[in-house]
Amino acid sequence: MRQVFFQKLTAFLLTLTLALGLCACGGQGAGERGSQTAGSVSWADLSFDQPMELQYATQFTAAYSKEGYCRIDIQDGSSCLVVPEGASVPSDVPEEMTIVQQPLDNIYLAATSTMDFFRAVDGIGNVTLSSLKADDWYIPEAKNAMENGTMTYAGKYRAPDYELILSKGCDLALENTMIYHTPEVKEELESFGIPVLVERSSYESHPLGRMEWVKFCGILLGKATEATACFQAQVDKLQQFADLPATGKAVAFFAITNSGGVTVRKPGDYVAKAIELAGGTYAFRDLKADENAQATTTLQMEAFYTGAKDADILIYNSTIEGELTTIDQLLDKSPLLADFQAVKAGNVWCTGKNLFQESLGLGDMMVDFHTIFTDPSVSDNALTYLHRLT
Repeated sequence: MRQVFFQKLTAFLLTLTLALGLCACGGQGAGERGSQTAGSVSWADLSFDQPMELQYATQFTAAYSKEGYCRIDIQDGSSCLVVPEGASVPSDVPEEMTIVQQPLDNIYLAATSTMDFFRAVDGIGNVTLSSLKADDWYIPEAKNAMENGTMTYAGKYRAPDYELILSKGCDLALENTMIYHTPEVKEELESFGIPVLVERSSYESHPLGRMEWVKFCGILLGKATEATACFQAQVDKLQQFADLPATGKAVAFFAITNSGGVTVRKPGDYVAKAIELAGGTYAFRDLKADENAQATTTLQMEAFYTGAKDADILIYNSTIEGELTTIDQLLDKSPLLADFQAVKAGNVWCTGKNLFQESLGLGDMMVDFHTIFTDPSVSDNALTYLHRLT
């Protein structure tokens, strides 16, 4: 018992020392607000009259002041002030405003879907702490960073390694919406002076809105111009079939759970929208689903059978229950699928596991969708995120 006591005491003292050291070094967290209010700029004098153009994203807005400060408002009710490198934190910033001070050199990333955005603006090096281990990353640059030690595993979002995060001088924790289920973690990080932001691209119903969050990451790193150019490239990529008529192909996007239920996307989800934008008709477009924040709903096999039996194309979502390569593997999950028109025609596809980490890959995914809708004999080699079940 005595040994356990001293172990806990030592851990506590280490944490306290790190926290005090972080404050003394002038970190940029909310906990150090008092030492940062001596700036020459007053909050009341700032006018955020230069809004960033957002074409599709609805879950955040951003606007710059002429002095280079940027205010971000997120649809969970939070707000953030991004202070440019070399500038002082304005005096009298509202207490509820999260202050983020550039440069951001040590980000703890628990919002794993944003890693692709950081990659797009050459910002992988700014992420030094990860909530995933190396083997769980499908983005090569992130995996390599973990393996060579420039990015370190710092615990999952619900159980971060606070001591490690503090010792690395973390200047921002970027969380996904799962943090809402463990608000005490957010509060603990903030109590150490680490600013916390919650990334909400998963709440975007339009695939291009989801991808437009690259601009959010661009703002944080001072690379808004690069992020805007990256997003525009994705928009341009989709113009090749934007004005083409619908293909008339009915498409079901699904996964089968271990309990025999079928997980499908709700009609308002971005995947369902991507299918429609690519010229298909989502098989469950008229589904009456429960109105919660989840993007998916689970059907009994009988209901899925009724809605998808005559669909022209089936697309299996590998990210829920694992990747498939053969029709037999699919039928092992449910022999009833043998009656489906798409199975009989050999028009069943599966997504790659990397799809949902590569957030900017949604453009290529829609190109893949359009390709299999219009050319059922296409080779897997011509696709980026889909492969045929044989």
